Amino acid sequence: MKPPALDVITIGRSSVDLYGQQIGGRLEDMASFTKAVGGCPTNIAIGTARLGLKSAVITRVGDEAMGRFIREQLQREGVETAGVHTDEARLTALVILGVRDDKQFPLIFYRDNCADMALDESDIGEDFIASAAAIVVTGTHFAAPNTDAAQRKAIRIARAHGRKVIFDVDYRPNLWGLAGHGAGEERYIRAEHVTRHLQSILPDCDLVVGTEEELHIAGGSEDTLETLRRIRAVSGATIVCKRGPMGCVVFPGAIPDSIEDGIKGPGFPVEVYNVLGAGDAFLSGFLRGWLRGEPLETACTYANACGAFAVSRLLCSPESPTFAELAFFLDHGSRERALRRDEALNHIHWATTRRPAPDSLMAFAIDHRSQMEAMADEAGVSRDRIAAFKVLAVRAAARVAGGRPGFGMLIDGAHGREALFRATDHPFWIGRPVEVPGSRPLEFEGSGDIGSSLIEWPVGHTIKCLCFYHPHDPPALKARQERELVRLHAAARTVGRELLVEIIAGKHGPLEDDTVSSVVERLYAIGVKPDWWKLEPLKTAAAWRAVGAAIGDNDPLCRGIVLLGLEAPEQDLEAAFAVAVGEPRVKGFAVGRTIFNDPARAWLRGALDDDGAVDAMAATFGRLVAAWQRAAASRLGSQAAAASAILRPAEG
Repeated sequence: MKPPALDVITIGRSSVDLYGQQIGGRLEDMASFTKAVGGCPTNIAIGTARLGLKSAVITRVGDEAMGRFIREQLQREGVETAGVHTDEARLTALVILGVRDDKQFPLIFYRDNCADMALDESDIGEDFIASAAAIVVTGTHFAAPNTDAAQRKAIRIARAHGRKVIFDVDYRPNLWGLAGHGAGEERYIRAEHVTRHLQSILPDCDLVVGTEEELHIAGGSEDTLETLRRIRAVSGATIVCKRGPMGCVVFPGAIPDSIEDGIKGPGFPVEVYNVLGAGDAFLSGFLRGWLRGEPLETACTYANACGAFAVSRLLCSPESPTFAELAFFLDHGSRERALRRDEALNHIHWATTRRPAPDSLMAFAIDHRSQMEAMADEAGVSRDRIAAFKVLAVRAAARVAGGRPGFGMLIDGAHGREALFRATDHPFWIGRPVEVPGSRPLEFEGSGDIGSSLIEWPVGHTIKCLCFYHPHDPPALKARQERELVRLHAAARTVGRELLVEIIAGKHGPLEDDTVSSVVERLYAIGVKPDWWKLEPLKTAAAWRAVGAAIGDNDPLCRGIVLLGLEAPEQDLEAAFAVAVGEPRVKGFAVGRTIFNDPARAWLRGALDDDGAVDAMAATFGRLVAAWQRAAASRLGSQAAAASAILRPAEG
């Protein structure tokens, strides 16, 4: 039999969850929402992928923006999407949810004639099912004839190919027609016809998972020990009973005289913030251990910990831990009962779930505001002309990039609004400044509430902040600048945007080998962990090694460093590249005035037309790209030669 390529395929619901952001309020009063992928099987597919399993989901989504959002997010998470089918006749399912308190979680299912509830046998392919070691079927998708038939077909194929069948009872009474639309949070209503239906599935299962209430509906008794025995009478499956804050109990064989005599793992008492999605995170953790053949106690530990993460955070799939995060928690624990307040865990979670980024970054920086205003004033033209020139810069960058990955732009919102729109036509990394140009101490543009302006940005835009900071600055100046950087870092994490911190030290003091590294160390010490650093060229390899060591010691998950240009001539930048490239954390450059200064001045005074400006900027940017690529290739060649010398047998 061909070995499975996937660890698990989940089948069933896939929705867009809209979570009310006003905690403690009624759904009637919610004023803003945050969007996430939801639906039990889809949550499990994402949760298991984050924990290192190869997962896929079989579902349907609509042929519209919400359906594309689900598909794209699954791809970003590493979930195989071959089983995600587009239903052109139906809309993607929607759920609206809120947190009233630690016991009330109102939700409304918009599932009437939606895409995932139209799943049928045609969506179940034998080769695809056989490609996985296990499938997960879910209780809610046995509630309708077509979805029931689809899951039963998947079970038959899995059994025929020797694959495991996992049954997540996932009981939602109102999706079985047992409660009205307003009873979305209802978790248990006794119904004999549902019990009969579910019991017909149990004999073909290898693993059955549910809360006590969910097992009650599957077993047909509200006495948990009795319902476990009834399930065991018709199924040899390993039974997992989820018990909320008490963790779980697992029964691989005969049901003992007491629930407490089952197999357990340690529980993790945490503050309950939101229970929605906790079961999906729990099962993801359990499957990480169970599908890899680890002891049941270990699987329980993973499951309980993942459930603890979920109940301590707001959303469903976005809050599932990665394995790096889970391992850190199991090794170190947390001093916080509310895990969402644990800074170390939050940083690992953020850094291991953020959107993918290029391995190298070559960026054209056209975010300059005061400099270009001075050029327009010098040329005697309206500053309104600046916006059109920045669009030309996008054209130049796009010509050099040619659609390849690893290219980006820094563009401001003051004069670059149209340029930002045009940049999104290309696969660019995009950064945007937030500081008042030249401010020292650091000040932010717009209102004092930086977070309220960031929420308007597209999620893929990176916050860029330039801070003129030197270790010898007066204490009061350093304290004020550090306060602003801490505030910005907190805002960036709250709104889910990446942060690039640009430090220029050399304009306000000497640059020694440890100058910039000491600034980096200091900012880490106060809790600022940017996704990217943008740093001025350093003169020695020792200075770059010191910076690299500071980042490695404090945040090995940092994306890296890009060099700024400081209006240096091309030959000087090429020399700077050659020095910087020896530090592996330097990923590229973000250069502006070296590229656009002369073309901008000529264009603004009418001495250069649009095409000429684009040609000139593209030529310079292209030469810098080539210079960086030569330097990077030289480093790789040196590393290969060194490795070859180490491996070469001694002569003589």
